[in-house]
Amino acid sequence: MKKLAASFLAVVLLLGILTACGGKSTKETASSEKGGGDGYEDATIRLAYNLPQDHHISVGIEKFAKEVTEKSGGKVKIQVYPAGQLLSDKEMNQSILTGGVEMGLNSSTLWASTVPSMGIFDVPYVFPNYEAAGKALSGEMGDKLRSAMEEKGAKVLLFADYGYAQFVNNKKPLKKPEDFNGLKIRSIGDIPSELIKAYGASPVFMGGGEVYMALQRHTVDGATSGTTAMVQRKYDEVVKYLTINNYAYLEFILAVNKGYWDKLPEKTQKLISDTAAETEQWIREQAKSEDEKTAKELEEKGMEVYVVPENELQAWKDAAKPVYDVFLKQSGELGKELLDLAEHIK
Repeated sequence: MKKLAASFLAVVLLLGILTACGGKSTKETASSEKGGGDGYEDATIRLAYNLPQDHHISVGIEKFAKEVTEKSGGKVKIQVYPAGQLLSDKEMNQSILTGGVEMGLNSSTLWASTVPSMGIFDVPYVFPNYEAAGKALSGEMGDKLRSAMEEKGAKVLLFADYGYAQFVNNKKPLKKPEDFNGLKIRSIGDIPSELIKAYGASPVFMGGGEVYMALQRHTVDGATSGTTAMVQRKYDEVVKYLTINNYAYLEFILAVNKGYWDKLPEKTQKLISDTAAETEQWIREQAKSEDEKTAKELEEKGMEVYVVPENELQAWKDAAKPVYDVFLKQSGELGKELLDLAEHIK
């Protein structure tokens, strides 16, 4: 009887051990399938941006951060600081380059002061449609811009398509370049300032968060931006006229400090790069529909919208010619190469 009891106890213990082992195996498998963090080293990466959180680029960036964290099983944590909580757009680039923040999103326009070739996106009428911009960034142009950024100490993780830039003002409908004469227009960078001057107005540089108050107080007569930001920053409350001429295809750059990037394990680099590529494509798909939706929304909210007819665009392009010379002077041979590449993808 004692032998039988002992044998029974041995069987029970053996089953318990096998069940425990099996449970552990199942748990490990499930964890692995979810991206359990196997092989990833702990890392906490701060990511700052200034756009409103409901902007389509912001939604994409938040999605990117969440997916990297989840795919690494929480090992690679990307902590997001949205809407200027950590850095203003004016402070962002220097902070990325010095390692003050590991990762940040900022406009190509603001990067152009450090990497002049980034001004290509502000040169008027270079990208005639959304498809042309996508082809350029997926090809040789994108490669050349990434290399130029790395030379300065920042690695481009993705190009985020913002959409086309337009003009708003409080004085009158802007139906031809001559209508800009005498106006003060908020600018977003050097090349847009040159365009504003070429059209006869005075550029006033200021960050995105300052524009609403400036328009409200008539510190400026108008501004340039994309309609997506105009909706989110409630321009319809403080400005009357919107002119749609699609003069520049704005990009935002998600960049990481190059020195920090080079020290990350290869597995972590691949995870971030792959997720960034997926996010870039997702954002690109949103740009056109968001432009169309927000332009209509501004009109519905009471803004008077003027769309420059296709057969009148040449006058706008002709008046903008001096801006090309400024861009080439600033960006040199690389700028010329980029303009040539853009010409061939139209």
